[in-house]
Amino acid sequence: MTELHDLTALEQGDLVRKGEISPTELTEHYLERAERLDPEFVAGAFAYLGPDEARARAREVEAVGPVGDGASPLAGVPTAIKDLNLTRGVPTAFGSPVFAGNVPEVSDAVTLAIEAAGMVSLGKTATPEFGSPCYTEPEGRPPAVTPWDTTRMAGGSSGGAAAAVAAGLAPVAHGSDGGGSIRIPASCCGLVGLKPTRGRISGFPMYGDPVGLGTSGSIARTVADAAALLDVLAGRRVGDPTWAPAPAGTFLEATRREPGRLRVARFHEPVIGAAEVHPEVRTAYNDASRLLESLGHAIEDVQVPIPSDAVPVFETCWSVLTALSVTPLPEDVRPLLRPLTLWLAERGESVSAPEFGLAIGALRRYASDALVALAPYDIVLTPTLAQPPLLVGAIRDDDDPAADFEAQKRFTPWTSAWNVTGMPAISLPLHQTPDGLPVGVMLAGRPAEEELLLSLAAQVEAAAPAASSGLPWKDRHPRMW
Repeated sequence: MTELHDLTALEQGDLVRKGEISPTELTEHYLERAERLDPEFVAGAFAYLGPDEARARAREVEAVGPVGDGASPLAGVPTAIKDLNLTRGVPTAFGSPVFAGNVPEVSDAVTLAIEAAGMVSLGKTATPEFGSPCYTEPEGRPPAVTPWDTTRMAGGSSGGAAAAVAAGLAPVAHGSDGGGSIRIPASCCGLVGLKPTRGRISGFPMYGDPVGLGTSGSIARTVADAAALLDVLAGRRVGDPTWAPAPAGTFLEATRREPGRLRVARFHEPVIGAAEVHPEVRTAYNDASRLLESLGHAIEDVQVPIPSDAVPVFETCWSVLTALSVTPLPEDVRPLLRPLTLWLAERGESVSAPEFGLAIGALRRYASDALVALAPYDIVLTPTLAQPPLLVGAIRDDDDPAADFEAQKRFTPWTSAWNVTGMPAISLPLHQTPDGLPVGVMLAGRPAEEELLLSLAAQVEAAAPAASSGLPWKDRHPRMW
């Protein structure tokens, strides 16, 4: 028997518009489901689950209803917001015990957009401290794990969001991505993870990333759901220092168009680190290439567009961004920080202002060179991760943060390339290992061309079950479903 959480986010929104179900009923379904599932899994997915706030919000939305032809198709649908995003009146700890009990007095652009669309937030999804590592194992809390094998990581830093969606605790969720933090957990949890182009989503009110690596985006079970959430989140706010050009239509509409015959560049050599690429990852990559060819697209092997010289420059910028989160804190709370956070922050604090400025300039030149090299191609194909989801604790090394950081690079040697260039990128759940672990494959598009990227991703999604004689992505469920 089909249950509500079996439906996609868009299918649930359609029921709300038709009056066949209310936002309150949907919200109650997900809250009751959270009570039934393993408490440790739920605590690993949600940094804060707010039943009272969710019920009150659902009643507000129900009283207004989806308004007008321009109403979001996700109006009335439950979701969740990552613990890095300011949410007025809701505990927001940024994944750190330093901010335990912090309740913001303002909401950021992401939270405001979700509220304006009439969606219902169930709470805050778990993230590692300040969203830094590629695993979600916050201090003092259970780790976020993939529901496909709860001994293995959900990835990070949007690991809580991915765990929640993959386990049917939310139909769609917000994530953020500064080096792969949406696409990494999407691959680990068998989901669609969409990082939009730089400037697509406002950074109001903090505008805290001077490098331009980070953006919010979508974690979903289907490409259409991810596109619909991007329609909710996207848009310029007055005061934004930079922004992406407006799309021709909605991103959801783009998923219903044929992409045409595309020229696809591909490479599987790691961009970062001497990573060992798992055989199942290579299989997923090669199968995706054949699938794209079967759809009529031209596939061409290319050289890695970003040289290894860019890696230490990226690390300098990443370290400074961590220092920007830590340096303002009082000295007496620094011992509460994770060893990795402190190690990165100390690296960042040792960088002078001129050195940081030079690093930003160098990173932009590397990005420019890559964009020029890839300009003849509509799409770029790579693996998402070098390995299937690893065991919890396999990367984390509090005794040796430098080794921890190197292990992260080996696990995620492709994702940060598209943060450097600002290109949109999407991880698609195209493969499973013989023992059932999900493996993502990544497509990237030209800057501001999310519509074409989503059109192709939807085409691949429709063709993938026939190619693998398997179920559609949305109907592939872990045991705990």
